[in-house]
Formats: sequence, C-alpha cells, structure tokens
Amino acid sequence: MKAIFIAALGVAWLAGAAAQAQTAPAAGDTTLVLAGQLLDRPGQAARGPSTVVVRGGKVVEVRDGFATATHGERVIDLRDQFVLPGLMDMHVHLYIPGDPLKARLEATTRDFEDRFVLAAEAARWTLEAGFTTVRDMGGDPHGMRALRDAINRGALPGPTVVFAGSMISVTGGHGDQGNGLSRDHAALARANSTNLCDGPESCRRAVREQISMGADVIKFAATGGVNSNVAGGVGRQMFDDEMRAIVETAHMFGRKVGAHAHAKDGIEAALRAGVDSIEHGAFTEDSTVALFKQTGAYLVPTELAAFTALEQARRGDRPPAVLEKAEATAKVAQANHRRAIMGGVKIATGSDSGVSKNGDNAREFKLMVAAGMTPMQVIKAATVNGADLLGRSSTIGTIEVGKDADLVAVQGSPLEDITRLERVAFVMRRGAVIKLGGQRQAFPPNPSSEAKTVALGDNAGRAELALVFDDPDEAY
Repeated sequence: MKAIFIAALGVAWLAGAAAQAQTAPAAGDTTLVLAGQLLDRPGQAARGPSTVVVRGGKVVEVRDGFATATHGERVIDLRDQFVLPGLMDMHVHLYIPGDPLKARLEATTRDFEDRFVLAAEAARWTLEAGFTTVRDMGGDPHGMRALRDAINRGALPGPTVVFAGSMISVTGGHGDQGNGLSRDHAALARANSTNLCDGPESCRRAVREQISMGADVIKFAATGGVNSNVAGGVGRQMFDDEMRAIVETAHMFGRKVGAHAHAKDGIEAALRAGVDSIEHGAFTEDSTVALFKQTGAYLVPTELAAFTALEQARRGDRPPAVLEKAEATAKVAQANHRRAIMGGVKIATGSDSGVSKNGDNAREFKLMVAAGMTPMQVIKAATVNGADLLGRSSTIGTIEVGKDADLVAVQGSPLEDITRLERVAFVMRRGAVIKLGGQRQAFPPNPSSEAKTVALGDNAGRAELALVFDDPDEAY
C-alpha cells in the first residue's frame, strides 16, 4: 500500500513538473545558430547563409539568411563555417579503450568502477569529435545502461547511446571471453556470462537476458572475429536455427539486430535469418550483394578497424592468434566493400572505435571515400542512414523542424574534403553547446526549462519504477 501511494505521489510530481517545464519559454532560452553553409538534409544540395533556431533542445525553425537577435536570444556565429547534422557512428565500443596492450597489462587491476569511468571518458571524446549519436555494439550491459541513462538525463556529457549489451555467441565463438585462457580463468570468465548460447532455445534465452539488462538492440556473432583469442578463422559459427531464434526473439521485443559477420557464408546466413545490419562484411561476392538488396539490410563496413587491428597485431599488441586473421581480412575488406557500394547496398557508417581510439571515429570517412563513396554519400551514411537503421528518422539525421538540435560545424566544406570532419569545431547535442571554437565547453550547461523537459521525457518511466521499488565483448 505504501509503495502504491509513493508511486502515485511520484507520478503526480512528475506530471506537475513536466507541465511547469513545458510552459512558454523565455526569449533567452532561444538560440540562433548562424551558418555560412548549411547541409540540413544530407543527400540534397547545401544551402547558403542560413539560421537554425533552437528552443527546448529542438529545431523550431530553419531560415534563409542571417537572423538578428531581437528579444535577447543567444547567437552562435558560425557564418564562416559549414554546418551539418550531428554525426552518427553505428558501431562503437565505449567500454574498450583502443589500446589492447595496455588493456591486457591492466586487466587484473581494473574494477567495474574503473571501466565505467573509462567508458564515460570515451563517450565525452566521441561527442566532442562531433558524434551526437552512437550504437554501442558490445560492452558491460549494466554499465552501458547506467551510462546511457546518465547522458540522457544530463548528468554526464556524451552522445545519445543505443546499446546492444553483450554480443551473443556460441561457446568457443567470437564472443566467448574464456577463449585461450587457462581452465581456472576460463571458468571464471564464463561463470556469470549471459551471452553464450548453444542451440535455438539457449539463444532465445540469451536475447532475453540482454533485453532484461536494458539492451536497445541485439548483436550476435555469426562468424569468427579477427580480435578474439582463438585461431578458428573468421568463418561461420552459428547454425541457421540459432540465428533465426535470435532474430525472431529480438524482433518480437521490438529490437533491431546486427550480426558480426566476416565470411561470406556467415553473412548470407545472417541475411537470410532477417538481420537489420551486417557488421564488417569483409568477404562478399555478387550473390551476397544481391541478398543485401533483397532483404534491405544495411552494411556497416568498419574500414578503420581492419587496418588498425592489423597494425596492432603486427606490433605484438594482440595475441598471436589474431595476426593471421588480421592479415587475411585487411587484404580484401576494402575491395569487397567497394563491390557492395557499387552494387547499391545500403551503407551506414561505423568505425568500430574501441579497436581504434574512441574520438578518432571520423577517420573512417576517408577510408569510405577510398572504397568508392562520394563525400556526400559518406555524410548521408553518417546521418540520414544511421537514423534510418536505428528507426529514429523522426527525431535525428537531418536539421528539420521538430527534430533534436544535434548540429556540428567545420571550417570549409567536407563535400570538398571529407577529412575536414576529423576537425570538428562546433558541437551541439539536443540544444546544449558542447564544443565552440574548437574548445570544450563547461558541462553541464546552464540549466533551463527545456533541459528539464528533455530529462523528464527520457526518464519519467524509470523514475516511477524507482519509487515503486524503493522498499568485454571483443570487437572486430
């Protein structure tokens, strides 16, 4: 009875606070972003001098020309810069620091709390690099849930995070943390694992486990991986019925599914199972391209990971089992990605940061141009296509009225030189200025009624539940 009363009281408080927060904003809560050039809808031509009007974390107007402040609006002068939607990375690992040798040396001294702090730092670096939305494809589920929610309520700086929890894998597969360890350490690594499954029923359970811990999407290892400590190659590792069980269960719960897949047989099996995206896709043929187009699935190429993993393996930063796989994959990945691009496969950008350092995500773009994409196609893949893959095109991906005010700016046009996106000078996420003039801004920004509205909208349900109940995946 007490719990019900407290819950009702909490809901009433939230409703009142939300109503108060949503009253007409003062003029000082409005921001005018003056853009020298504005690529508001990637895939279409850029506009000339423009003004983006931001209020309550949303875009409320896009005007031609430079507006002037008449009622105390804040003005951000980017008249000498190129403004575009916030970038998206569809494959990151915030819980992986991008330095495998250091990680191996410090593995026995890092606790859960240490790893969370490292992930929070990675999230901030990623946001400051211009990536306002990311899909984390493998990290500690409880830690990622806490990080996602802390960012959403404004407690920590970072991009909007859509996370997969732990990558689902068969025993001995790419996501088995016990691979290559002594029997005692392997038993310890597997003792509390929630991601290992063998057979369709077990794989359904593994999906439900990730969802129960807050996963927004599901990822599974259809094939071997380059960086896992097992010399089994990068061929197929799951049976058809296991893949179908994972996809059907995830879709039943409203979660999209990404399949880690390098080898052709694993890619095609995952596509037939109904996945929404293939991660990496290093080995393809014309039949693979045809299946992509038939199913409508996205390819997330992670070009940067192929070359980074090879460099690390050659230096000895990774276990010996990795080197042969890295050599074979890096040799063919870009040519096969070019086949997919030229064949009209839908592409979303993903760097697999965590293999490389978080914050260096935009280095992926130059490699995608080398694989056959134009700069405009790359930018569209990093904005419009990313939003579509996430199922969030109504709120992100373009600069349009009613969408989140996620904006970045660079000096000069990235349509002429895509590497300019490696030097982002301005970042705004949901109306909050994160980076200005190339400099980190204070966080949190000054509170406003709009910021409170965003926080309540993202966490109202979680707040109510709190009142009622008051009594490393390997990458690449």
